[in-house]
Amino acid sequence: MSIPEEKLAGLLAYCRIDQPDETEKSLLDVLYDAAVGYLDNAGVSQPEDGTPRAAQYELAVNSLVLDAYDRREAATSGALSDNPAFRRLIVQLKLTEPAVQE
Repeated sequence: MSIPEEKLAGLLAYCRIDQPDETEKSLLDVLYDAAVGYLDNAGVSQPEDGTPRAAQYELAVNSLVLDAYDRREAATSGALSDNPAFRRLIVQLKLTEPAVQE
């Protein structure tokens, strides 16, 4: 899978990447898929486009992609810390998850 075309410009702006080369595009595709998978495994389904929840979901995906992009080096220096705003966003998305109809 790759980044949907309608979401690519927003993701590139969020990551502050002006002209990605083919290697960066491939990496971003993998990171995007990993972010969507992470949210799915965390119990957050992809919402309908055009809803406030969809904007929150896109922000969470972009945040995960940027974090992974920034930490792609084999080693990091300094203290790593959790992002409380991101955690609150994930909790909000989970709390607003639509009820499953059986």
